[in-house]
Amino acid sequence: MTTVALLGTGIMGAGMGHNILAAGLDLRVWNRTAAKAQPLADAGAALHTDPADAVRGADAVRGADVVVTMLGNADDVTAVLEQAADGLAPGQVWLQTTTVGVEPFDGLRAIAERHSLTLLDAPVLGTRAPAEAGQLTVFVAGDPAARPVVDPVLDAVGRQTVWVAEDCGSAQASRLKLVANSWVLAITAATGESVALAQGLGVDPQAFLDAVAGGPLDLPYLQNKARAILDDDFTPSFTVDNAAKDAGLIVAAAQASGTRLDVAPAVRNRLLRASERGHGGEDMAAAYKAS
Repeated sequence: MTTVALLGTGIMGAGMGHNILAAGLDLRVWNRTAAKAQPLADAGAALHTDPADAVRGADAVRGADVVVTMLGNADDVTAVLEQAADGLAPGQVWLQTTTVGVEPFDGLRAIAERHSLTLLDAPVLGTRAPAEAGQLTVFVAGDPAARPVVDPVLDAVGRQTVWVAEDCGSAQASRLKLVANSWVLAITAATGESVALAQGLGVDPQAFLDAVAGGPLDLPYLQNKARAILDDDFTPSFTVDNAAKDAGLIVAAAQASGTRLDVAPAVRNRLLRASERGHGGEDMAAAYKAS
């Protein structure tokens, strides 16, 4: 049986964990706030209060076939892997699913090299509902020799795995994830602005949604996010603060590549403005409130 150590059980990690359990894999979980991991423990996972638990002798990562990191950013991943260092062993597969961007990935690669881990650059595309349904898209770059070990985990959490490169050194999976997220963030921002403009001009936003419904300008994402705005339901699927973090990674990667972007910096500013108004923990559709 494949043994998986899942470090991070927030909005995304929780759904992934439940699907790993449903696939019959042996799951150990850790989260900075242990209470957030308790539902997975209730479902059959082994809960650890420290990623290495060296003192207690019940390690989250020690002996695991696959170590999965689903945390906030590259600094969080680095800190947690350093905590878990005593339990890491050469040859373990590290499935790094956090969206960390391009340049920060180099620091994670150095950690993997230091501990002789097989690192897979594997950010996921999707939010809470796809994570809970096991319908994520996973972009993976790394040694294909790791596939027999990691495929059961990828099959459990996703509907599709896209192997984009056989080496993780250039962070090709992370680069593709930024491109995909630039599209998601642009759509979300445009949806909020269109609804806000309709309201500002005295137009029923539903009239706009009905006008485009079923046509080439329609998107399920448009309808879903607009509905959340109109229902004033910002239950987080992906938070404003996380979206702002990703927008910052997109802007930084574009600048490093010499690519000028106009939409992504504007979206980032809009998200930051919404966060400053107290909506950082709400769904990213709440960027609408920046209007």
